[in-house]
Amino acid sequence: MARPSTVFVCASCGGETLKWQGQCPACGEWNSLESRAAPHGGKPRTVRPVPLQATLGAAHAAERFGSGLSELDRVLGGGIVPGAVVLVGGEPGIGKSTLLLQVAAQVAAGGRPTLYASGEESVAQIASRAARLSLAAPALTLAAESALGGVLELAQAQAASLLIVDSIQTVQAEELASAAGSVGQLRECTQQLVRFAKGRGCAVLIVGHVTKDGAIAGPKLLEHLVDAVLYFQSEATSRHRIIRATKNRYGPAHQLGFFAMTGTGLKEVRNPAAIFLARGATPAAGSLVTVTREGGRPLLIELQGLVDRMRFGAPRRVAQGLDANRLAMLLAAAHRHAGLALQEHDVFVNVVGGIEIAETAWDLPVILALASSLEDRPLPPGAVAFGEVGLTGEVRPVPYGEERLHEAAAQGFRTAILPKDNAPRRAPDSLTLLPVTQVAEALQAARRLGV
Repeated sequence: MARPSTVFVCASCGGETLKWQGQCPACGEWNSLESRAAPHGGKPRTVRPVPLQATLGAAHAAERFGSGLSELDRVLGGGIVPGAVVLVGGEPGIGKSTLLLQVAAQVAAGGRPTLYASGEESVAQIASRAARLSLAAPALTLAAESALGGVLELAQAQAASLLIVDSIQTVQAEELASAAGSVGQLRECTQQLVRFAKGRGCAVLIVGHVTKDGAIAGPKLLEHLVDAVLYFQSEATSRHRIIRATKNRYGPAHQLGFFAMTGTGLKEVRNPAAIFLARGATPAAGSLVTVTREGGRPLLIELQGLVDRMRFGAPRRVAQGLDANRLAMLLAAAHRHAGLALQEHDVFVNVVGGIEIAETAWDLPVILALASSLEDRPLPPGAVAFGEVGLTGEVRPVPYGEERLHEAAAQGFRTAILPKDNAPRRAPDSLTLLPVTQVAEALQAARRLGV
């Protein structure tokens, strides 16, 4: 039987069907099917297995190369892998194009041919931004091209080591009749870029727009096709940027890199405490620093708690950067086992700096901060706390306790309230430890420290 010459692809979900119909059979969307050429069959290729030992030399030869930004290299797992495809997403204006233009210039300055292809800006506009950022590299080539075939031909002609596509929503594969940015175009263009990267050993960085809910626009399939997915994050009024790896085939996921947007581009923030510890000159009730662990590195972050007498209705429980359901559970445990009564109060908790904490080390410091706010009794600025709180009132240990203590001591903190099982045999010389086993014991220790 002859193979069909066309298939119909849903612009919403990417599902395929052999004939056109008004409704997509996969997702139920109406009038979303678009025609495209079906893949042609041919003589089956014979694939020969390769012994692992024979590939070790080639794997060692394809070593990573630096992006020129150590914070980005940390997120990528140590640098850019030749042949890797990385998807970079973020809100409009957050600095994706600025970051990748800086990377392109740094890589090209190291002697590696680099192509920066943009479907959103002209060459003059890109050059103007490069001049503003004081970037110059003879091996960097710019192209204003939205046809994917033309981009790949340019990259192949100059034997590029790095190809940057800005953005995937603006490039178009000529063999598809659909418009740029449709699901079919996004998938086909990404697949062609992946094949090019793997076949030529050229690293590819792709810019992806995000939707209103913060996800990269297009089907989730794009994130499955690429080797790494990076997200740019920032608070609306902050000049600091956080880049997070949500997927990484060549390194640990959920690593974080910190940058600051300046007039001359993105600058690395080597000490993230400068972002999260911008505290006032005088101690304030309800403020306490914790040591969390994000992406394999300890971070000191200020937690703020506010307790206010309920005005009407049910008491409010608002948490920014923390799990609100867990906060409600902690309030119940603190009331039952430590007498911290907040049933008639509104409770607000905030993580300074806009970061979200996913681990449980914030349990103990949040309870201490709320008690400080309720009693209007500030804690000393040199105090730090971490620990998980259970429903039975016990303070449980958290991973990497000793590493957290060394980071707190390095940042100048003098006192730490922590789980007893996290107390090391030898504490840092400048740090006084107050190990506790119960949440009531932790509240007593905090009250003795109160200013």
